[in-house]
Amino acid sequence: MALTIYREKDANLPVFRNTRVAIIGYGNQGRAHGLNLRDSGVRVSIGQREGKGFERAKMDGFDPAPIAEVVKGADLLVMALPDELHASVYQSDIAPSISPGQALGFVHGFSIRYGLIKPPEDVDVVMVAPKGPGTLVRSMYLEGKGVPALLAVHHDATAHAKRIALAWSVGIGAARAGVVETTFECETETDLFGEQVVLCGGVTALAKAAFETLVEAGYEPEFAYLECVHELKQTVDLLYEHGLTGMRDRISNTAEFGDLTRGPRLVTDQTREEMKRILQEIRDGAFAKEWMTEHDEGGAKYHKLHAADVDTPFEKAGRRVRGLMPWLGGGNA
Repeated sequence: MALTIYREKDANLPVFRNTRVAIIGYGNQGRAHGLNLRDSGVRVSIGQREGKGFERAKMDGFDPAPIAEVVKGADLLVMALPDELHASVYQSDIAPSISPGQALGFVHGFSIRYGLIKPPEDVDVVMVAPKGPGTLVRSMYLEGKGVPALLAVHHDATAHAKRIALAWSVGIGAARAGVVETTFECETETDLFGEQVVLCGGVTALAKAAFETLVEAGYEPEFAYLECVHELKQTVDLLYEHGLTGMRDRISNTAEFGDLTRGPRLVTDQTREEMKRILQEIRDGAFAKEWMTEHDEGGAKYHKLHAADVDTPFEKAGRRVRGLMPWLGGGNA
C-alpha cells in the first residue's frame, strides 16, 4: 500500500490562522506545538493547571488558564498531556464544555486506540504525531526545518477534519519535512512497539547488560560505559543519517564483521518470539490495561523499577564519564 505524504502546499495555513487553538498541557510536546503555532500566526491559548507547566507558559508569554475555560473558546483542542492523565482530565475539564463542531486533536493515539476517551459523534477527532520529542520539534522549526509527523482522522464530523489536521501540521513545521497519513491504531501500536523493543526498552536493557558483562569480567566501569553507551550515539547517528549499509560503509571492517557475525547471536529466534509477544500485548490492549491499572493504583511498581536504576554502578560511571565532557552539561546532567 502506497504511503500518502502531505507537504506545506497541501494545506491552507492562512485559513487556519483564523482558527483558535487550545493546547491542553504545557509539557514537552505542548510547549513546542504552542510556540510553533503562535510563531506561525495562529491564535493559541494554553490550558494548564498551576505548577511547573503553568509558570513555563507564563515565561513564554502566554496567559495560561484553567483547562475548562480554554475549551469553550477554541476550535481545535490539542491534547498534549501524558497519556495516563488523558481520561481523568477529559472527563473533569473537557467533556462538560466541548461543543459540536469543535476538533479534538491528539499528538499520540493511545487514548483513542484503547477507548480511554470517547468523544461525542459531533466532534472531529484528529491526530498529528511528530516523530521526535518536543524539544526537537521546536529547534527544527526555529531552523526553518521540520520533524516528520504522522496524521490521522479518527472521526470527521464536519467534513473538514483532514484540512484542520493538515493546517496544524504546517503550523508546527512538520509539513516542511513530510506528513504521512495513517490511522490511530497504526500510530499507537508501532509507536509503543518501537519504544519497548528498540528505542527505550531494548536499547537500555542491552546497554546495561553489556556494561555489567564487562564490569563482571574485571574491566573498569568507565571503560565499559564509554564502549557500551557513549559510543552508541555515534553509531546511531550514522544509521540515522545514512541507513544500515551507509553506516557500515563508515565503520571499520573489523567492526562490520563483528556486526554481521555476532549480532545474529544476540537477536535470536527466541528474541523474535518475545518481540511478537510484546506486539500482541500492545495490539490486544494488555499493555495499556497494565499501565493504566498501575497508574490508577498509585504506581508502586513503576516507581520501584524507576528507583532501582537511579544510583547504580552504571549511572555512577555515566556521571563520571559525562563529567569529562563539559559540553554535555556536566556529570549530573
